[in-house]
Amino acid sequence: MTDPSAVHDTLITGARVVDGTGNPWFYGDVALAGDRIAAVAPAGRVEPTSAREVVDGSGLIVCPGFIDIQSHSILPFFRDGRSLSKVTQGVTTEIMGEAWTPAPFGGRIATPFEEALRPLLGDRYDEWEARARRWSRFGDWLADLEGRGVSVNVGSFIGGGTVREYGKGYALGEPTADELVTMRKVVAGAMADGAFGLATALIYPPGAYAGTEELVALCEVVAAHRGVHITHVRSEEARLLEALEEAIGIAERTGVATEIYHLKAAGRPNWDKMPAAIARIDAARAAGIDVTADMYPYVAAGTGLASCLPPWAEADGKLYDNLRDPEKRRRIRDEMVHPTSDWENLGANAGPEHVVLAGLVKPEHIRYRGRRLSEVAAEREQHWADVVLDLLTAEEQGIFTFYFDMSEENLHLQMRQPWIKFATDAGGVDPSTLGDTGLHHPRGFGTYPRVLGRYVREEGVLPLEDAIRKMSSAIADRLGLRDRGLLRAGMLADVVLFDPATIADRATFEAPHQLSVGVRDVWVNGERVLHDGVHTGATPGRRVHGPGFSG
Repeated sequence: MTDPSAVHDTLITGARVVDGTGNPWFYGDVALAGDRIAAVAPAGRVEPTSAREVVDGSGLIVCPGFIDIQSHSILPFFRDGRSLSKVTQGVTTEIMGEAWTPAPFGGRIATPFEEALRPLLGDRYDEWEARARRWSRFGDWLADLEGRGVSVNVGSFIGGGTVREYGKGYALGEPTADELVTMRKVVAGAMADGAFGLATALIYPPGAYAGTEELVALCEVVAAHRGVHITHVRSEEARLLEALEEAIGIAERTGVATEIYHLKAAGRPNWDKMPAAIARIDAARAAGIDVTADMYPYVAAGTGLASCLPPWAEADGKLYDNLRDPEKRRRIRDEMVHPTSDWENLGANAGPEHVVLAGLVKPEHIRYRGRRLSEVAAEREQHWADVVLDLLTAEEQGIFTFYFDMSEENLHLQMRQPWIKFATDAGGVDPSTLGDTGLHHPRGFGTYPRVLGRYVREEGVLPLEDAIRKMSSAIADRLGLRDRGLLRAGMLADVVLFDPATIADRATFEAPHQLSVGVRDVWVNGERVLHDGVHTGATPGRRVHGPGFSG
């Protein structure tokens, strides 16, 4: 038996223990001491008098904290380190970096790129810019973040778009030999600073301008540091299988571990490609190629309205200049209306009836927020492409948009795969402070409770234990975090206590800014950040490092 004289800070009793391995639940006691899990034992084996606080978990589930491998909390963290919409889902660690990171700053990263963040940061922009200009190394930013205080643990990949911009700016074309040397040095420096690897997003400029050989050269560096190439592949629509083949080919050539961001087959004509995509990943794994994937549990994607435009429109950072140039605008419109396989045309592929405008901020456009592009086009008596171009020109920002183009059947199929994981693809925010900034995707408020409530409890798509494994230890293993992701003695005490009968998402596409329910208590590094569903204000989060970290 556990030594009754041992002193624990917290003892959770009476709960069903789901330890993160995928093993069946059992009734047990979980004791926390300092920042570690001191004991996980059968019920009644830990003496209650050994703990300063005993938490009654009767009727609840106790499990490891959830690790969000695709977080977009970079800017939200700068305004508020509590990450309220994530903590209330049970998230205890956030991993950032898709496409862009604010560090390292230098090379050919231009001031206008930083200036584009002003609408998102408001009165904090000047402070952001002053700090960001000092982040000459990747690690400078994360050290700054940890020092200012966060409620969750934080880490990041280095953004592939940042690497490309550092070496070549927003120019089209292959990098020169010298530019590629610079980009490889940037990746190596980030890996030494603790990046988990390289996070590419191959439909967004400037990452979209990178060719396969450039990616191979960068992934060689990542592989040498035992990191991961995590990628928003070049197509999730008509060329999904070809895009997947590129990612797998890079993995085969370099030996880099590979993670597919938010696996999906987008657009009704492409829904039948998902079984083939799954079969290809299975075949790669059977051949010894380390490729896995993650997903969010929604049928609508969320990204900028600018994704309806050909990537070249943003070359050299001149998107809005190009939109105001009559000849270039005509060319852009032609490519939007007559889609080819050369690029991911989200607007044409989804169809304007499946595109919902969410992030409009100018007063004259607020009436369009939450409405389908087809409806707005009819009201304005315009072609949908002209509406897109007019709104982008007037707003001078990417205009966050919902694209309803995935199938529920495929979500179920994906969830059941042993190599899948869950992620939000969103930032952590406090809905009471969002103001009139447009609609956020509900995944930022409800991803994990939606899986546990709808897909586990209500629909039985996957077992509870497997769902929790795909939110915790599966991600920790992919990232090489050997001290988190499981309820085991000696592990860091990232712990969640939730009610399996009531856990649920409340955020919808019509009214997304609603916190989830059912998560009662959350501990990060042994300190409670959520108590009876209310954020405590504590900021015990720490920086987590990738395998190449050199200290």
